Amino acid sequence: MSFRPIRCYGTALALLAGALLCAPAFAQPFPSKPIRLVVPYAPGGVADLMSRILAQRLGTLYNQQVIVDNRAGSGGHIGAEYTLKAPPDGYTIMFGTTTHNAAYAMYSKLAYDPAKDLQPVILVAEIQGVLVVHPSLPTRTVKEFLALAKARPGELNYGSAGAGSATHIAAELFKALAKVNLTHIPYKGSGPAMTDLIGGQIQLMFENVPTALPFIKAGKIRALGVTSKQRASTLPDVPPIADSGVPGYEAVPYYTISVSARVPHDIVVKLNADLDTVLKLPEMAPRWAELGITPLGGPQEAAIKRNAIETETWTKVIKSAGIRAD
Repeated sequence: MSFRPIRCYGTALALLAGALLCAPAFAQPFPSKPIRLVVPYAPGGVADLMSRILAQRLGTLYNQQVIVDNRAGSGGHIGAEYTLKAPPDGYTIMFGTTTHNAAYAMYSKLAYDPAKDLQPVILVAEIQGVLVVHPSLPTRTVKEFLALAKARPGELNYGSAGAGSATHIAAELFKALAKVNLTHIPYKGSGPAMTDLIGGQIQLMFENVPTALPFIKAGKIRALGVTSKQRASTLPDVPPIADSGVPGYEAVPYYTISVSARVPHDIVVKLNADLDTVLKLPEMAPRWAELGITPLGGPQEAAIKRNAIETETWTKVIKSAGIRAD
């Protein structure tokens, strides 16, 4: 007796075709389309500046467009909410600041929980801040400024990138330690605030060195003291505020790239590795130094640990100083 082989090529091909139709979501490597990098502040500030540098380099690495999307408002939380509403697939990432990473205790109600709903992908950088004033103010040192502020309580207006932003809490910490009364004028980013400072609509800011530096050099604003415990290499003649009349003062902003907590771990790992590569490109070192930015990088675990430490520190400061942003 002989047996004929069963001819089932058609059935096999049909099954294979069906399997292929179901496979694209798994077969396409990440990223296979443009990435949106949300900047939760208006153009012109340090977050916008660093985001554009990273977007250009990451886009080159991926051979995909990385679109910088400024979503300003609510001290940076509108941008975070927008990020969380996007599909959690890694194609929407956010430039996270102290607002999102550590200083949210100043808000009694937010539309999301920063600690649970966001996850940091990588530490991007830390920078130094600087107390700057309009040249019309008759002060050239922090001590002279303190004397003026105490003589004119509530009359001096300071601008910030928004309620709850790093520039806001830097000023509030200064107020609490120096025991001075300054009036807060929140903006939708450091760029608009700096425009008003240069124009004389406000009298001072606690701004990040990279964005303040060109205006300091041009004589449009005057630097009184840096917010770190060490002098800034780009402002070697400007002393730390802590050494100039406000002992113990320190406010060092740091930044992350963050995503929704629902983004798959394997995508987070890839983003972390690729962003780490970009941050540590040899040709980038002079650019970071020129801007006074200290690039960080490292594994995701380092960012998670930094967030935990900074949250504990700033929560104590916020509660003891009674800082509120809403």
